[in-house]
Amino acid sequence: MNRYRFDRTRDEIVDLARDGLDWVTFSAAVADALRRAIPFDRSCWHTVDPGTVLFTGSLHQNIRCSGSWLAEHEYVIDDVNQWRFLARSGRKAASTGIATYGDLSRCARNRSNNSMGDELRGSFVVDDMYWGAAAFVRERGDAWFTEEDVRLLASLCEPIARAFRRALVVTAEQSEHTLIGGPGLVVFDAEGNAEAISPAAERWIEEIVEIPAPTLPSESKTVQAVAARARTLRAGQDPLELAAQCRARTRTGSWLLLYGTPLSGEAEGRTAVIIQPAARGEVAPLVALAYGLSDRERQVIRLCMQGQSTKEMARALQVSPYTVQDHLKSIFDKTRARSRGEVVGQIFLEQYVPGWEEVEHSPSGWFGYSNGFRAIPPPGTGVAEDARTVKEAGIPTQLASGAEAGLGKPREDAVKTHPSVIGVSK
Repeated sequence: MNRYRFDRTRDEIVDLARDGLDWVTFSAAVADALRRAIPFDRSCWHTVDPGTVLFTGSLHQNIRCSGSWLAEHEYVIDDVNQWRFLARSGRKAASTGIATYGDLSRCARNRSNNSMGDELRGSFVVDDMYWGAAAFVRERGDAWFTEEDVRLLASLCEPIARAFRRALVVTAEQSEHTLIGGPGLVVFDAEGNAEAISPAAERWIEEIVEIPAPTLPSESKTVQAVAARARTLRAGQDPLELAAQCRARTRTGSWLLLYGTPLSGEAEGRTAVIIQPAARGEVAPLVALAYGLSDRERQVIRLCMQGQSTKEMARALQVSPYTVQDHLKSIFDKTRARSRGEVVGQIFLEQYVPGWEEVEHSPSGWFGYSNGFRAIPPPGTGVAEDARTVKEAGIPTQLASGAEAGLGKPREDAVKTHPSVIGVSK
């Protein structure tokens, strides 16, 4: 690939990222642009909950794989270039051919699929948060991806991540649809095979953005990701039951909460995935991250909600009134609001207030950030309203993966202690 084509492709995709498209339309457009520079036969795209790194939606082009196969190779077994590890390592993009030194049989995905050739993968990270992933696959026997191909995709991961992040906010702003209905339930056996599914679960799974739709509702890639995480957590590893959860945007722009839990008693080894409409407080931290608000900006918004004046906020934050005004201007720019009242009334009072309360040392893998805010936990998690602190609950504080935590290389002992969380403190 010559430098002109490299630059032209990158500029085209960066421009697409600024167009405010929904993530499916954007992904399809990026695939078309990228294919002209880096030929490939098949591709798949996934949105990710940055708090728990579980899939929340999928777009597959000329490729079909079951949700159970995908979850097995991303969340259960060790394999080459898993997306969450690319995100955490900072590499963001890699190819199987290069990673295996030309021996594709060292990759479990290739061993399980005889038609699969080299694969180029990218994890979309911006501001240390992981928002999505994609893979581009060639047929067996075709030329491998080159180092230059990897560099091009790596250079695109941040603008693509910004587009994925922004798509969540745009959809949330446009949606007026409210999901109505009770929880649905999917039960899996110890091997991860679906044993039972309720009608409500089937209805909710139809709402999840997965293209093409799963052959069976229980093969939903989002549901299978949650089930795989719940199945692989060891006893005591996740005392607050937050790791096997995700917030998935629906086709109508509303939100579902999915959470998995192991079953006890005669159902030893089985797991259940519960699916229900997400409360605003459960989605609030995710939307805050999608707006790209800093920790200080979130503090300013909370003070605005309390009706404090600029001078009062300055005293509370121990900064000058001019600094507060600068933060407010930045908030207006990011949320596209025109006034303090519009930010509080139209955005945060509707989406954030129900779930914002201060808890010292709160775990941020699920709640979205580590500055003392948390969402009210969903029913059935076993977490009381006066939830214990992270230290009391036994979750290492260095495993926060919110806005204050990095995606740099993790400490080995931390990953072994709680591998479901992708970030460690910088």
